Amino acid sequence: MRRQQRLSVDDEVVVRAERSAPRAARHWVMRTVAEAGVTGASNQVVELLTGELVSNAVVHGPADGLVHVRVSIGPGFVRVGVSDDGGGRPTVTHPEPTAPSGRGLALVEALAESWGTTARPDGHPGKTVWFELDLTD
Repeated sequence: MRRQQRLSVDDEVVVRAERSAPRAARHWVMRTVAEAGVTGASNQVVELLTGELVSNAVVHGPADGLVHVRVSIGPGFVRVGVSDDGGGRPTVTHPEPTAPSGRGLALVEALAESWGTTARPDGHPGKTVWFELDLTD
């Protein structure tokens, strides 16, 4: 079986912080990484984790804000960063099994090789929450 060539990518989409944002961002990221040659389980993990981070940005960021989703693909990695203008820093929680939410960052922590939070550059308010997947076989 021949492996598909992976292309380098550095691209961004901006969505409004509303209920449809996670779905729109997931679909854009899924297409972007697939076009770069990232397929199979890696593509599905990127889609899942992107949806979790965008959902958090919508829930915890400003209601009328924008959510920036950046995808970077290079040799052996995919990195997704989700930025919003909200304050605070996200933390991993371990809710009760019957709790309706609160598992997003636990999924990111479990499935990504690395993840973290950084301040936005150039004095912009808010933060960027990112994750990275290793694509080396």
